[in-house]
Amino acid sequence: MDSFRSKIIPVTTILAGLVVIWYVFAVILNAPFQRDLDARANETPGTVEFVGKTLSQPKPTLPAPHQVAVNFFENTFLRSITSNRSLVYNAWVTLSSTLLGFAFGTALGIVIAVGIVHVATLDRSLMPWIIASQTVPILAVAPMIIVVLAAIGITGLVPKALISTYLSFFPVAVGMVKGLRSPELMHLDLMHTYNASRSQTFWKLRVPASVPFLFTSMKVAVAASLVGAIVGELPTGAVAGIGAKLLSGAYYSQTIDIWSALVAGSVVAALLVMVVGIAGRLVDRAMGGRPA
Repeated sequence: MDSFRSKIIPVTTILAGLVVIWYVFAVILNAPFQRDLDARANETPGTVEFVGKTLSQPKPTLPAPHQVAVNFFENTFLRSITSNRSLVYNAWVTLSSTLLGFAFGTALGIVIAVGIVHVATLDRSLMPWIIASQTVPILAVAPMIIVVLAAIGITGLVPKALISTYLSFFPVAVGMVKGLRSPELMHLDLMHTYNASRSQTFWKLRVPASVPFLFTSMKVAVAASLVGAIVGELPTGAVAGIGAKLLSGAYYSQTIDIWSALVAGSVVAALLVMVVGIAGRLVDRAMGGRPA
């Protein structure tokens, strides 16, 4: 009951407030076009009827929440999952490159972190370049990766996965560096006292200490990987995927489809973060950790 009051009520209150604000802005932004339509039809609707029309336009400037909800429900549950209009199908296309890029990014981040922690030269030379790499906008990097890989005959899933890798390796590398360096000096001295080798110190002390940092950074990385996959679909001219849905919606002014695809992307991101969090708790429990 306390958990319900402390977590559910604040979240739902904020959500309800956002929905109300959304409706208000939908009326404000759609009103000019509706006035133009009414003027052409020589109609003078009352206030309630006018507000109702602004919230039911087929191609509104800002769709109302219920329009997005209906579109999301129809394209998620009422369409065949093999249809290119199905959000499940498009989400799976994006998810496949997301998971591949996330796997590449996690592995690359861990390898870089291990090298930085154990090789002082890499710490001084590589870390500044890793940080600098994230200052380059992904929208500028993505087309270059697509063009270069297409020139050598690599198209399809891999280029999008590499863009996801570019965004996801950084939080993992930073988190793992912090985690591998988290053991206190007293514990490291204790391992020296036991005459432990460098490998034993790594596997029995540094790696267990880094696990909480790893899964925390993986939550950030998996969300970033999804963003990379969506961005990667934009310059490739992809015909399927959440990015492709956003692009086709923009071409044909289907704003309801755009918002529906955004909701689908948010749901996929939330599920991915939740799965990584559950995996982190399972690993922590398997290692003997106690629930907080």
